[in-house]
Amino acid sequence: MSLFYDIRAVLERDPAARNGLEVLLLYPGLHAVIWHRIAHFFYRFHMKFIARLISQFARFLTGIEIHPGARIGKGLLIDHGMGVVIGETTVIGDNCTIYQGVTLGGTGKETGKRHPTLGNNVMVGSGAKVLGPFTVGDNSKIAAGAVVLSTVPPDSTCVGVPARIVKQDGKKVDSLDQVCVPDPVSLQLCTLSVHVSNLEKKISELEAELKKKD
Repeated sequence: MSLFYDIRAVLERDPAARNGLEVLLLYPGLHAVIWHRIAHFFYRFHMKFIARLISQFARFLTGIEIHPGARIGKGLLIDHGMGVVIGETTVIGDNCTIYQGVTLGGTGKETGKRHPTLGNNVMVGSGAKVLGPFTVGDNSKIAAGAVVLSTVPPDSTCVGVPARIVKQDGKKVDSLDQVCVPDPVSLQLCTLSVHVSNLEKKISELEAELKKKD
């Protein structure tokens, strides 16, 4: 049964979870997923007012907004969850992890598919925004605070605003680790440092040539 799978997924991936009863009674992320599955049932049968009513009630209870049209696989962990927004045409694969403040949204008023698709085992860090009708590949990680606006290949790590891939098919990083990913500011400073060094070298060479001419 999907509910038992969802509870087991929380126990496996959240070190603070102590037992299944605690997860069932006290985890708003799980509550949001349960309410969503009910709302999605009504949505599929074109009872959209009831579906939205249920989803808004769940939002009031949990602080997590999931449109009833979104399709969510098994084993989703919404950790803490406050401020999470998941749009209507979002598709989420199995065993994904989403932290607080995440938005899986669109970029305008387009019709049809306008929200992202997450593959299996995707982690989206706190405050990250994934905006648009593209795919985030299996086993990929979106760092906290990143803004993703285009397709992410499988087994990739994205950081920054706008997000860029800094690791792909590389050394495995703990799927819940939001800290041990490259710092985009440090990467940029390193790049600037190299450019400054090259410029200093060229200036020194020009000065040496001018002295020879004098």
